[in-house]
Amino acid sequence: MREKGTVVERDQAAGPGRPAAEGFRHAERAVAAIGTTLDARTTAAELAAFLTEELCESATVELVSPDEQLTEPGDFLRRAATAGRHDLLERLEKIQRPEDVRVRALDAGHPIAACFTPPSGAGLAALAVPLPARGRTYGVVLALRTGRPFDDDETATVQHTARLAAAHLRHAHEYQEVNARVWDLQQVLLADPGRPHPNVELATRYLPVGRSALVGGDWCETVRLHFGRTLLVIGDVMGHGLDAAVDMNAYRTLLRYVAATDLPPHRILRRVDATMCEERGRRPATCLLALLDPARETVAFASAGHLPPVVFHRDGTAELVPAPVGPPLGTGFGAYEVAAVPVAADDTLVLFTDGLVERRGEDIDTSLARLATLRVRPGQPVSRLLDEILGRLGAHQADDDVAALAARIRHRGSP
Repeated sequence: MREKGTVVERDQAAGPGRPAAEGFRHAERAVAAIGTTLDARTTAAELAAFLTEELCESATVELVSPDEQLTEPGDFLRRAATAGRHDLLERLEKIQRPEDVRVRALDAGHPIAACFTPPSGAGLAALAVPLPARGRTYGVVLALRTGRPFDDDETATVQHTARLAAAHLRHAHEYQEVNARVWDLQQVLLADPGRPHPNVELATRYLPVGRSALVGGDWCETVRLHFGRTLLVIGDVMGHGLDAAVDMNAYRTLLRYVAATDLPPHRILRRVDATMCEERGRRPATCLLALLDPARETVAFASAGHLPPVVFHRDGTAELVPAPVGPPLGTGFGAYEVAAVPVAADDTLVLFTDGLVERRGEDIDTSLARLATLRVRPGQPVSRLLDEILGRLGAHQADDDVAALAARIRHRGSP
């Protein structure tokens, strides 16, 4: 049962009267305390905490749900934060539906004050203030306290604070919308490598740095060629973020097209470099090509400024493979060479980007030496071997994106 009591409501607009110095102090504290992140729930919690510290005993913030087509009043409000005395909200619920005051404030577009006088206990003062910003209302804040009602100056302070929080809620909403678009674009850019010939056992891994990015400038690729050969590709566009990912997609698409013409690796690099340097604004990229020929048990390398590959032998030991290095793609210099080396059927070839080995403040030769001294468990599948390498080198905590590709000639008759 609801507690019976006297309810007095009045529309309350902000008005002058409070000394200017005190109002400025409230405003300064509000600016410092509210909107420290681009997270809507954090902003709501900061608003509720600020009001309970400054003006009231309890504050509840409810945000408007994206689905506003619900029929029941208040159903489109979702509680985001509460601070202070929770028992005051429980007392209000016994007197009248708490969303009534809030919905009235949302409908009116300005603060609504109400005083509740239960048969027993102290009176309860409520003030509901909408959260408007740029023509949209993001929610409502309800301030509660026992005793005297909120005066005009206090209402003005709550209203100013609510508008400040609403501006940050708008920024959080726009940030989420932009993030959703970026995520969709990254999903388009994140394409799986092509399938190699059945005579090659393959595993790839891609680990973007940070939490907000799904794809960056690193990529790996495989291209099936004639006579059972497979071209293995690893590349790294300079820079980070979505711009690097867009350029990565351009390099990757062009390289697929050029590689399909069955040119030798160094000539593929030469053609890609000549084309990309003519496109204004493209970032340079490093790239390593490995043409794997299982029938001849050879692999031919050509590098455009990329780190050398590593081979893990049958006994689990590692060996860096020197590859002739030319300038990065997109520079227009185009001087590339090719070198072929034998590869045994039990050898595992690993191509990787610099994020796998580089460490801040460490010389790259030291980083490569650490990789070369790794000893992995022999005889394991390519996928598990690659995961072991990533784990041993701490790739999941790297300071840069990590792309890695491992390939092994498949024995005849093996699955």
